[in-house]
Amino acid sequence: MKIGLFTALFHEKKLQELIPYIKNLGIDAIEIYAGHSDNKNHCDPDLLLSDATALKEYKKMLSDNDIMISALNVSGNPIHPNEEIAKKQTLSLKRGIRLAQALEVDRIISFSGCPGGSKEDKTPNWVCCPWPDEYLAMSEYQWNDVLLPFWTEISEYASEYGINRICFEMHPGFCVYNPETLLKCRSVVGNSIGANLDPSHLIWQGITPESAVDTLGEAIYHVHIKDTRINHDVVKKNGVIDTKHYSDLKNRSWVFSTVGYGVDTTAWKRFINALYRVGYDHVLSIEHEDSYMSREEGLEKGVEFLKSVYVKETPGAMWWA
Repeated sequence: MKIGLFTALFHEKKLQELIPYIKNLGIDAIEIYAGHSDNKNHCDPDLLLSDATALKEYKKMLSDNDIMISALNVSGNPIHPNEEIAKKQTLSLKRGIRLAQALEVDRIISFSGCPGGSKEDKTPNWVCCPWPDEYLAMSEYQWNDVLLPFWTEISEYASEYGINRICFEMHPGFCVYNPETLLKCRSVVGNSIGANLDPSHLIWQGITPESAVDTLGEAIYHVHIKDTRINHDVVKKNGVIDTKHYSDLKNRSWVFSTVGYGVDTTAWKRFINALYRVGYDHVLSIEHEDSYMSREEGLEKGVEFLKSVYVKETPGAMWWA
């Protein structure tokens, strides 16, 4: 496995400036946001797709620095009930697919998205319980009329460009938010749908990351490394559903944290072992969103912790085999 970084953390820096710093930390892969954004510091999709020289120079810069792109991130909500928003996000998604092919990157990262609860809705409506009864009807509409047809079409589009790994980040607020819903989507759309497994979004739901790995198995196409710190005193009183701002560290039920500062070290070791157990041997992409630490300190501590628990070399045969 390689240690990687989701470079959005340093969005204000030019990629050429950032690479020497992260290489010095021991990071050998980068995940780049190539979705709907005006920030071109790490990637200018339109330029790279229209200018063969710019594309060649970009790929050479990565090759010269011995750094790979683990995935292109095009996260958004392409099934947003606002047609204008959905159109922009869908065009961005398709552009990201074409760029992945041009850059010889074999996977993209996205959210499943969340539509409204009906054709008349103007804002996304996440269904998280089965009652009142209309919630079930809303869920059926979202899945059968919107989500599954959309991603079936996108899967076919991606296949035309040789991209057969669409990695959903399982995130509450979207239709696919846990292993069960990801596998539900995959069972209909096909094996092009897999997981960008981010343990942080699962931990606060009460899902054990190791169990998620065993459940998803070969459907894991990419991994985010981010931890979650549970405020057990608040959870005892209010549970884990929490809409307070992420900056309200004292009163929230949970907050994102640097790897190693949420669940204990043993849990992370078991998570890494589980990834090997199901055959995942790609990149562990650090996504830093810890409100307790600066970007640099959080990243540097995260890398050092990850080096202490992940297995860099391919496991060999036992001495008695």
